[in-house]
Formats: sequence, C-alpha cells, structure tokens
Amino acid sequence: MFAVLKTGGKQYKVQAGDILRIEKLTADAGETVQFDEVLMLGGDAPVVGAPLVDGAAVKAEVIDQIKGEKVIHFVKRRRKHSSKRTKGHRQKLTLVKITDIIASGAVASAAPAAKVEAPAAAGSDDLTKLNGVGPAAAAKLADAGVTSFAQLAALSDDAIAAIESVKIKPEWVEQAKELAQG
Repeated sequence: MFAVLKTGGKQYKVQAGDILRIEKLTADAGETVQFDEVLMLGGDAPVVGAPLVDGAAVKAEVIDQIKGEKVIHFVKRRRKHSSKRTKGHRQKLTLVKITDIIASGAVASAAPAAKVEAPAAAGSDDLTKLNGVGPAAAAKLADAGVTSFAQLAALSDDAIAAIESVKIKPEWVEQAKELAQG
C-alpha cells in the first residue's frame, strides 16, 4: 500500500519504511509525526481524495534535523566596471521515516500539515499552564521526572538545584501549589 501526502508545499509518494527529506518540522529526533493531508491511497482498491482522503493519515518518526546541499546563486553583469555577487543558501530539512499508513479512522489534528504527538504519562498535568513554561521547558521537566503540579510543588530547594536541564523559577513552584490544590 502507498499514499500520496502533501507537506511543505510538495507532494510525496510514500510506503511504510521510506525515508524522506521534507521541509523543516518543529519536532525533535525520535518523536512521532502524523501527516493528515493525504491526497491518494493506492493498493488493491485505490482511493483518490477530493482533494483529501477523509480519515486517512500517514505516521512517521523523525530521524534528524538536517541541512540540504548548498545552492549557489551567482550574478555577473557584463561590461567594464561591472559587478559580481555570490549568494549561498542551505535549506533546513527534517529527515523522517514512514512507519504507518492509516487508511481510515485517523484522528484529525488541529495543525493542517503535521502534528507532533507527545506521549502523555499517566497522572500527568499540563505544565504549560504555568506562566513562563513553554513546550520545551515542559519536555525538559518531564525528562527530569516532573510531570504533575503536585510533584513540582513538593520539590525541595536541593531537588530544584539538582535538576540541571531547566532552571525552575520560584513562581512556578507557587503556581504549581495553587493548581495542585484545585
């Protein structure tokens, strides 16, 4: 089975196991990405969307964030005392491996191109509700083992100092105490 998906203004024909270089996505290596813009599904019974196939999606795992090959743009104006200009550019790309093609029943994502799936731990709270905690800081806190407001509120000063991946601010602890109580 194959699918034709659209991302980054381009269309790709993919199968499970394919490795693609696509326009940069905001995802880290190892994360799972879901592409909801599927234009066609092929196989025994091909399905062509109008323009998209309803309920179809393609799941992929991000391998790495890379740069493309260098493109040189050279301009030379003829004649005496003319000018020359050289510009170079390397496009930022994401390397993904297609893991699964879902023909029907895929959950539609809010983002039109690709959705990054964050694994939710049992008993975890949304730490981004704290002022000043974004998705990156919440991920670093989760890596350090802090996934709920109660855990953050119960941290001692020594435990806060031991977490080196993110600098925990005192106001986060106060907000976490209030949110943990309800």
